[in-house]
Amino acid sequence: MLAWTIYISFLGALAARLSPSRMLARVVALLTAVAGLGIGLVALRHWVPGEFLTVARVAWIPQLGISYHLAADGISLTLVLLTGIAATAGVLFSWNIEKRTQEFFALYLVLIGGVYGVFLSFDLFLLFVFYEIAIIPKYFLIAIWGSAKRGAAGEDAGSQREYAAMKLALYSFAGSALVLAGMVAAWVASGGHSMSFDALVAAHFSARLQMGLFPLVFVGFAVLAGMWPFHTWAPTGHAAAPTAASMLLAGVVMKLGAYGCLRVAMMLFPAGMDPWGFRVLGLGSWREVFALLAVIGIVYGASVALVQRDFKFVIGYSSVSHMGFVLLGLMTLTQIGLDGAVLQMFSHGVIAGLLFAVVGRMVYDRTHTRDLNELGPMQLAHAIPFAAVTFILAGMASIGLPGFSGFIAEFQVLIGTWRSFAWMIAVAGIGILVGIAFTWRALTKAFFGEATLGAVEHALPPITLPETLGALLLLASTLTVGLYPRILTDLILPTLHSPLFEGLRRGAWR
Repeated sequence: MLAWTIYISFLGALAARLSPSRMLARVVALLTAVAGLGIGLVALRHWVPGEFLTVARVAWIPQLGISYHLAADGISLTLVLLTGIAATAGVLFSWNIEKRTQEFFALYLVLIGGVYGVFLSFDLFLLFVFYEIAIIPKYFLIAIWGSAKRGAAGEDAGSQREYAAMKLALYSFAGSALVLAGMVAAWVASGGHSMSFDALVAAHFSARLQMGLFPLVFVGFAVLAGMWPFHTWAPTGHAAAPTAASMLLAGVVMKLGAYGCLRVAMMLFPAGMDPWGFRVLGLGSWREVFALLAVIGIVYGASVALVQRDFKFVIGYSSVSHMGFVLLGLMTLTQIGLDGAVLQMFSHGVIAGLLFAVVGRMVYDRTHTRDLNELGPMQLAHAIPFAAVTFILAGMASIGLPGFSGFIAEFQVLIGTWRSFAWMIAVAGIGILVGIAFTWRALTKAFFGEATLGAVEHALPPITLPETLGALLLLASTLTVGLYPRILTDLILPTLHSPLFEGLRRGAWR
């Protein structure tokens, strides 16, 4: 049944493109997204903790040992649910799209189908195919429907959009090239009989090979996860993308990279994180290297967000910071840290999607500016109070207020960090404090600024029903997981104890 999340998305893309009217294209896209979310919820309702479900397995290219192998475990299902939520909310926040509406929703649903495919693929080649399918629509969504920072000297909006789209595509393809090289090496070393994850895990690659392939594949995927210093595509891409694309980039596309780091690099090459036997600049393993890059990303992203004037860049750099917690949790190699990392993927996807929805759709589309200094005098808390309340709640969730999903996710990552890299918890803590500062600054400047003398008040269009429904869906998601985290942790933890992760448990697992 889960396979239909992919098929329905691609069929919905075709139906949206062939729709004779804009309204029909919107309805088709919404029904398609809701259907994917519904399938995920039904699977959650009937899921048995620790279950590994083979969805489809058919020989595809038998000469190379490649099969069309779709399967799901608790981690996959968690991210399938996230994709359904983000996709549905994205359609609701794109209800106002008038330019080439049918093409927009067709590309949007192709992207969603590719994302579902990545999370459900249990053949490495098939995962790579879906991974590449998801890259192509991103370029066109930004290049055609994107927005640009107003007033960029000597540069029109079109060139800014194209620059951001091309930068994102080039970074993505560069990372993919590293993954492809690692994939070919793994296939050759395993004997070339199968590309399914179960066969590759059972291949037991030599420690020397794993030590070389792990950083190659991890970096290849971490580029899309926004790891510092390969993060620069993210703020630019987020800022230039239309609202729904920003929500998807932060909500699910960056999670493709983090998922690949866990599912491919760490699961197939666990010995690559073992100590080198020597130390360079105080670092003695790839695990320590990537943990250090993660904490740098946490502090760097938060610090840069603190000084931004462009509202979307604030949220864009905050995504870099919060994704640092995902990568840091993965590198702790502790049960609680890994659980927190996967939970943070879900949490950040929902919260960042909501923040981008407020900034891009509720604020920018009404005021036509993202400059915090220009937004302040508009008294947005009075003009569009629903947007102000939504941003307050999303901001509190983002900084880890108890009761929201961000708190339990980051709390687990910090505990895992304390057990593995005690000194890094202080650095990560600084990042959290700076995160509180930039969230508070953006909130006060954008919604509670003081009206300047002679400022002209303009009536702004009210918040629409689709926007309200989209915001309530995302808020309900982060509150549900925050108040009852077992709904996801009961999926994630048993999966980490499955045979597929046995290599991690034999290493530095705690």
